[in-house]
Amino acid sequence: MVTYLNALGLNCALGQGKAAVAQALFAGDSSGMRAQAGWVREQSLTVGSVPGELPTPPAQLGHPLCRNNQLLLAAALEIEPELRTALEQYGPSRVAVILGTSTTGIEEASQGIGEFLQHGALPQSYHYSQQELVEPASFLSDWLGLSGPCYSISTACTSGARALLSAQRLLRLGICDAVICGGVDSLCRLTLNGFSALEAVSPAPCLPFSANRRGINIGEGAALFLMTREPLPGSAAIVLRGAGASCDAHHISAPQPAGLGAQAAMHKALQAAGLAATEIDYLNLHGTATQHNDAMESLAVHAVFPTGVACSSSKPLTGHTLGAAGALEAAFCWLSLSRYNPDLLLPPQLGDGVADPALPALHLVQHGQQLAKRHGRHLMSNSFAFGGNNISLILSDAQAPA
Repeated sequence: MVTYLNALGLNCALGQGKAAVAQALFAGDSSGMRAQAGWVREQSLTVGSVPGELPTPPAQLGHPLCRNNQLLLAAALEIEPELRTALEQYGPSRVAVILGTSTTGIEEASQGIGEFLQHGALPQSYHYSQQELVEPASFLSDWLGLSGPCYSISTACTSGARALLSAQRLLRLGICDAVICGGVDSLCRLTLNGFSALEAVSPAPCLPFSANRRGINIGEGAALFLMTREPLPGSAAIVLRGAGASCDAHHISAPQPAGLGAQAAMHKALQAAGLAATEIDYLNLHGTATQHNDAMESLAVHAVFPTGVACSSSKPLTGHTLGAAGALEAAFCWLSLSRYNPDLLLPPQLGDGVADPALPALHLVQHGQQLAKRHGRHLMSNSFAFGGNNISLILSDAQAPA
């Protein structure tokens, strides 16, 4: 059974809202990636922060004010009419919320703990709930007045993609009739210092699959879908046609070198969608620009797509948004198939053009490269995480045969 992604609200370093994000995405505009000091001591790092003002959550909800909730609220406000329509149609107990995240409000919580260590008292704004993983899902559910299933998923960099897979399963099981799903993560000193300690962060713009790649850039953002079993009237629905997940548990942080778990996830997604690899029109790569991930993913993609597939990593445009990445990059596939992409452009691969000769050659998207001018197009998005946690999603035109 396919499910329908009826509405999308999002923000990231490319901008706020579908129109702004799409314009920058297909133009390959990386101006949102900027060097900033202050995240890691004595370093200036390239990060992707969401531009502009963010909404303030209503104080009467009783949820702590944190940037993560502000990013989430901005995405929700973009599709509030569709969310309210679903609430009226199905009732508050039949609408679920499933979100992927890794930071929640840990940046603000860390600031509060720092003040405690310095002055012996926590600030009045501090509340433990802001660092609970369920906080963004709970906040969104309370904001809408829902009483259906509500939870967060935190499987590192696959969290947002797994939220979509879990949403599809809830619908198939009949537990609810609509799911608000996606991912959200904000910039956070804890994660930036953690990845820096792993020597995985590049101070300069990242270069996925380049011989000169030096590591990731970190970003922030939110992507929020409204998923149902049937397309809602008047919606710009895109189909979530298939999803596949695996966990090879190779290592706590390093991927399985040959990409066996990644291959398994892609094969499962293709099987679930009833598609052959040759029917995939575009693949959004996980593409972190680390030595091990890019090597593994190149091998895995070459094994699953031996004749090649148009592909690119969007992380030079947004940074790695961690718990939001899987949902955000699925959103880029959604935009590629939507009316926000009238010229049928694909997200281009940014870089220095220096291919790594040790890796299998990939068919990386060039500026101006287009999707096929037909219905029945299928796009895949890969997400891989610590612990050998892998997931692939396949999105299709709503007109594509199921």
